[in-house]
Amino acid sequence: MDRLIALDRITKDYGKLRALDDVSLSLTNGVIGLLGPNGAGKSTLIKVLMGLVRVSGGKGSVLGYPLGRGFRQIRARVGYMPEDDCYLAGLPGVEVVRFMARLSGLPSIEALRRAHEILDFCGVEEERYRNVETYSSGMRQKLKFAQAIVHDPPLLILDEPTSGLDPEEREAMLGRVRILASRMGKSVLISTHILPDVQAICDTVVILAGGRVQVVDRLETLCRPVSPVWHVRVLGHGDALADRMRREGLEVQAESGGTISVSDGAGVLVQRIWDWARQTGVGIRALVPARNSLEQIFLDAVGESRHADS
Repeated sequence: MDRLIALDRITKDYGKLRALDDVSLSLTNGVIGLLGPNGAGKSTLIKVLMGLVRVSGGKGSVLGYPLGRGFRQIRARVGYMPEDDCYLAGLPGVEVVRFMARLSGLPSIEALRRAHEILDFCGVEEERYRNVETYSSGMRQKLKFAQAIVHDPPLLILDEPTSGLDPEEREAMLGRVRILASRMGKSVLISTHILPDVQAICDTVVILAGGRVQVVDRLETLCRPVSPVWHVRVLGHGDALADRMRREGLEVQAESGGTISVSDGAGVLVQRIWDWARQTGVGIRALVPARNSLEQIFLDAVGESRHADS
């Protein structure tokens, strides 16, 4: 199904507090990063998608099932990894994952087989036989991830999946998400504060602030400058190359680390930059397109929200 999530003017009030304000979204399959400052409405939006809270207004669907009436079908097809710990003390890890598989409708033997298979995928070795209350924070993250995917759902909702992980385990977690999306065809909604995680694996970015959608677009589109800009990393001094490009009418700026930024408003071909480098005797280490900073995009979106509310 191409349309993953469709929301039309969704609002959610908690008394006098409006947590979601006229939220409209149309998201297709892929990996989606959900960003926003604390109190932006991300947790409420996830609860709405899962059917855990009733909306105050608007309508929508998840995987084609309507919000409200279709909550059972939605939950059966969504794997949810919450930010907070959720485990049954006194049980070994494999039994916790098996229990989740049983709740999802798998027979007992198949649930156990599936639990072992998923724990292998998540990098949980002999620790699976230890009681979960003895796990480190990183091990608990792996366990929650295993619980979310054990019933093979088409949509995963992951809330801060790399929280508490060291750099190596964080990269491993992101790698598992990549595999599930690219090889297994899963769609993934990731709520996180870690912007590099979003840049590493997401296709689409949604930024919430003040309960409203401030940004929703493809990551590639968001990070592409309005006018083409190239970063030219040179060997040694690049003054001669920079001067030559200025004589050609280009906007050139020297940066640290032997890098020259070139605004390509005139549509200059990359080959011409290489030609000028050869003519001026300047060696080029790399020639790469510039990208807008996701951090700056996030700050601008949050700033616009605060300005609108003031």
